[in-house]
Amino acid sequence: MYKIIRSSRLYEQIVQQVEESIHKGTLKPGDQLPPERELAEQFGVSRTAVREAVKTLREKGMVEAYPGRGTFITDGSSYTMRQSLDRLMKSGNEGFSSLVEVREILEPEIAALATARADAEDLAAMRQQVATMDAAKRDPDAYIEADLDFHLALAEAAGNPIILSLIDSIVGLLREQRMGIFQVDGGPERGQYHHKRILEAVEHRDPVGAREAMKAHLKQVREDSRKAPSE
Repeated sequence: MYKIIRSSRLYEQIVQQVEESIHKGTLKPGDQLPPERELAEQFGVSRTAVREAVKTLREKGMVEAYPGRGTFITDGSSYTMRQSLDRLMKSGNEGFSSLVEVREILEPEIAALATARADAEDLAAMRQQVATMDAAKRDPDAYIEADLDFHLALAEAAGNPIILSLIDSIVGLLREQRMGIFQVDGGPERGQYHHKRILEAVEHRDPVGAREAMKAHLKQVREDSRKAPSE
C-alpha cells in the first residue's frame, strides 16, 4: 500500500502518504492503521520514524490513538475542539487552573466508572503505563506519554465514547501541563504515587477509593502546576 522511503525527514513523508490515502478515500474515518511494527516494515523505516509520524498526524487531527486498541482515522471533529482549547490555554497559568478545574469535575467519576467497567485489557493497559512511568523517571518524553496513556486508558475503561472524546480533545493541553510538572522537584514521583493508588482501586473494584485517589492526584497536579516554571 505504501512506497518505500529513502530520504531524510522520513516521518514527514510517512505523514504525506497517509494524508494522500485519506484524501483519496483509501483510508476512511474509523479505519484502523496497522500496528507500529507493521507500518515500519511497510514504509521501510524505523519504528521511531513511524512513531513521530503518528504523533504529527494526531496533532493535525487526522488520527487518534487509544491505549490497548490502536490508531484510527478520525473525521476531524475533535480537532476543531482541540484548536479552540489550545487558543484558550494561551492565557497561561489561568488557563491551566481552568484545565485542572475541568479535570476535577470529570476524572474522579471516570475513575469510579472504570472500577465497574474495566476489562482485563483495560487493566493490562493501565499496568503497562504505570510500569513505563516507573522505568522512565529520567526520560520526560517517555514518562509524559505513559502518563497521558494511563489517563486515556481510564477513560477508555469507563466505556462511554463521549467521555473518551472529551478527554482525548484535551490531550495536547494535558501534555503541556505535564511538561511543566515534570520539571518540579519530586513532581513525577508524587504523580506516580497517585497513579498507583488509582490503579489499585480500579483493580479492587473500589469506586469510592478510585474517586478519592483521583481527587488526591488532581490536588497534587494543581499544587505542582503552581510551582512549574513559566516560559
